[in-house]
Amino acid sequence: MMGMKRDKKDEEDASGGNPFHNVEKTAVLQEARIFNETPVKARRCTHVLTKILYLINQGEILGTTEATEAFFAMTKLFQSKDVVLRRMVYLGIKELAMIAEDVIIVTSSLTKDMTGKEDTYRAPAIRALTAITDNTMLQAIERYMKQAIVDKSPAVSSAALVSSLHLFKTAPEVIKRWVNEAQEALNSDNVMVQYHGLGLLYQIRKTDRLGVTKLVAKLTKMPLKSPYAACHLIRMVCKLIEEEESAGGEVTTLMDYLESCLRHKSEMVIYEAAHAIVNLRRTGPRELAPAISVLQLFCSSPKPALRFAAVRTLSNVAMTHPAAVTACNLDLENLITDSNRSIATLAITTLLKTGGEASVDRLMKQIASFVSEISDEFKVVVVEAIRSLGLKYPRKHSTLMSFLSGMLRDEGGLEYKASIADTIIAIVEDNPDAKEAGLTHLCEFIEDCEHTSLAVRILHLLGREGPRTKQPSKYIRFIYNRVILENAAVRAAAVSALSHFGATCEDLLPNILVLLQRSQMDTDDEVRDRATYFYSVLSRKQAALNSQYILEGLQASLVTLEKALLNYVQHPSEAPFDLKSVPLAPVIEERHVAPTGQLDGGGSRATPASVAAPTATRLPATATRQDVYIEKLSAIPQFDSFGPLFKSSAPAELTESETEYVVRCVKHTYAQHMVLQFDCTNTLSDQLLENVNVAVEAPEGFDILVSIPCDKLEYSVLGTCYVALSLPESVLSSTGTCSATLKFTVKDCDPTTGQPDSDDGYEDDYVLEDVEIGVSDHIQRAAKASFGTAWEEMGSTNELQETFSLPAIRTLDEAVRNIISFLGLQPCEWSDKVPEGKSAHTLLLSGVFRGGFEVLVRSKLALSPEGGVTMQLSVRSGDPEVSELVASAVG
Repeated sequence: MMGMKRDKKDEEDASGGNPFHNVEKTAVLQEARIFNETPVKARRCTHVLTKILYLINQGEILGTTEATEAFFAMTKLFQSKDVVLRRMVYLGIKELAMIAEDVIIVTSSLTKDMTGKEDTYRAPAIRALTAITDNTMLQAIERYMKQAIVDKSPAVSSAALVSSLHLFKTAPEVIKRWVNEAQEALNSDNVMVQYHGLGLLYQIRKTDRLGVTKLVAKLTKMPLKSPYAACHLIRMVCKLIEEEESAGGEVTTLMDYLESCLRHKSEMVIYEAAHAIVNLRRTGPRELAPAISVLQLFCSSPKPALRFAAVRTLSNVAMTHPAAVTACNLDLENLITDSNRSIATLAITTLLKTGGEASVDRLMKQIASFVSEISDEFKVVVVEAIRSLGLKYPRKHSTLMSFLSGMLRDEGGLEYKASIADTIIAIVEDNPDAKEAGLTHLCEFIEDCEHTSLAVRILHLLGREGPRTKQPSKYIRFIYNRVILENAAVRAAAVSALSHFGATCEDLLPNILVLLQRSQMDTDDEVRDRATYFYSVLSRKQAALNSQYILEGLQASLVTLEKALLNYVQHPSEAPFDLKSVPLAPVIEERHVAPTGQLDGGGSRATPASVAAPTATRLPATATRQDVYIEKLSAIPQFDSFGPLFKSSAPAELTESETEYVVRCVKHTYAQHMVLQFDCTNTLSDQLLENVNVAVEAPEGFDILVSIPCDKLEYSVLGTCYVALSLPESVLSSTGTCSATLKFTVKDCDPTTGQPDSDDGYEDDYVLEDVEIGVSDHIQRAAKASFGTAWEEMGSTNELQETFSLPAIRTLDEAVRNIISFLGLQPCEWSDKVPEGKSAHTLLLSGVFRGGFEVLVRSKLALSPEGGVTMQLSVRSGDPEVSELVASAVG
């Protein structure tokens, strides 16, 4: 007997508890022939039909013929009176309706069941009937559907209402005639019928703003018995509030209703109202307070679902309004020991967002007590919260780094480990004091790292940052261990990292050359080639070669470089291939940089203080935004003679977003030309614009070469106009302001079809904002791994120095952000990070001016005792006029 039990258990384990795991489509379709037998064997037919539904839901594809044969065989089962089999038939009809042919053959059988006296059949029959009904058949069953909506059976009424919602997608005009029945369903005492009735009524009136407003006004004054309907109404109210606020309307009454729902007897409705209030776009502290109070009460609820919902919502609110959530900190601390680890994780991450600097150590200890018990998904949430905390409180980097290092040693998947490494890297890059500790933790991690992509990334960071630390030699052992112990991809990355130490640290060069020489015997050709290449460069002991061929690397756009090389091979030329003809690879701007503006203070130009500095990270070898522009512009014959595209700016808005015509401008800079691309959108559905062009008044020194209009501008369809300018011969005249006017022919048209009412139109124009052409439009960002080396190589031949006073700029951070944004240069060596509490700072910037002239800027900033910031700007470039333009642009 024990042996029999063991065999039975083994059999269950093998099957995984799924009786259908070995089901095959062909065999099941053969079994379906039993549907044709008389009398119907209900139990066996039910089993076979279950297999068919299982296959379909597992993604098995049935051919049209197979589905049609199975469907027609299944219709024979209407003879059976077995309730279970009949309901399975309804499910089968719904699943096969979209595949089989001539499914309308069962319409009469389903209509009979739908109007019969058996309530068990009526609701599923309605659902099956709507699955096979098309617009032409809907008229025939309309009377039955209306009756079903107001049926006294809640199951039938709900089935009819939900089916009507599905039919609305294909036949909205017919369903709109059922509004009276839907209104009657809304008055039902059954909670589901009322909920589905409101859903259908809202769907019918959704496009009628006045109708929705009246419906909401009516329902907010009457109590809804269904909590589901009340939740739906809250969502309708929220949408209406957003629309009214956008239009500048009054929303006080609607907000009062949401607040009243916070006192509803149903917890579901209370939570929905609180969730809605905190997620409104313009919710202020006064509106937040009652919602936060409700969520605070839910934090101590005996129901885990309520606690989870409350703490999850508070966690989201803490990202935008941390001060409002601070009042809940005591309740959140009580949830840290919650038996549900998901709740505990959300509680701790919320506390990390709202807690003060003094509470960091205590919170880290509390996290350590349970972090090993939660899933990787929630561990990632904790790590993201720690990243925010590290950036918020840089002085706590030691505590946070130690905790993250411990998490790195735990078991976990790639996503989890990558999130920890990303957080350590972010803290290292943002906080110079944390660099050495962070790099040490990462070195220890790669000793046992199982993920190739992560090891390669960390080695790249070590190669970039390690040589600049106080003791760069201590990282060599960790890196060379990877050359000995790891796979080819990691070995290649380690060789590249070693070369950076050799190029930067003269005292380590002899040792690095020995290690590279050993790597030339590697079994992998990629590793051998890298080692040979780096050894050859480093052995010459020339700083210029090290900088150009190791530290800086290839900065060209790889996608564009590939196309340019292919074109050069296909069209041979006596002239050598010029790498300067390939645009630089754009950098990822992790933080927003505003368009060209004005430096504020001392009669100079400034941008908004909210502008943040960019972080240089090269894009992967995929098509970038500029690559797309290159493809688009190269297809226009008028621009063929301009040569390679140097730079494309970010789009600048020339109109307000709510105006009748929306226009954005992108500036494309070439060596001697600039193309202004105007992307235009017509927001008026009753107008068709033809012969659309932008009239531009160019600044002095610029000449308009060609203007390419857009033939027509239909409603909500983007159209593009171009204006090409020749740039002044003198670099010093490269900036200015262009006035622009949109000109077009207007034709009135039918809003529905978009066709003009007549061939007659009238001329009109629309004044746009001015287009500013600034220094940043002529400069491409290009990072320098070693700014000092590049500065010395450039020499002082074309150096210019200027001193400026910026009285309206109050902090060094603000000055750094404004200078980067205005000049369009790339910060080097993380000089855009101003150490906390410092009164002076040096900002290092680099880039390339059109024509291939490198530009280097050293900006020494100091807080002035009288207020404001004093700046000493030193500019070096390959052309004296470029140096003068950059230096004078600030003044």
